[in-house]
Amino acid sequence: MDNAAIEEMFQALGPVTIKRMFGGKGIYHMGRIVAVEVRGEMLLKADDQSAREFAAAGATQWAYEGKKGKAVNMPYWSIPDDAFDDPDVMAGWVRLAYEAALRAN
Repeated sequence: MDNAAIEEMFQALGPVTIKRMFGGKGIYHMGRIVAVEVRGEMLLKADDQSAREFAAAGATQWAYEGKKGKAVNMPYWSIPDDAFDDPDVMAGWVRLAYEAALRAN
């Protein structure tokens, strides 16, 4: 995903900073990471408080294979499909990600 598309996706928050990381990108707002792009997929930050909303909307949690083949769950979730068709819906999800980022620190 190019940076202009990422900035558009997060416009409801205001300006974002995009940094290369983990072979992908980290998306920051006001100094806090709100999302990562991994292998071309944008994943929004969630926590114990917001993860249920992501799961209920059909999103999936990012996990990678750790040592000994055990899955390691990360605090990032896929974006629900309907958000890509509606900027207002996307705005709600990116705000939820920022709220999780604020609670993390």
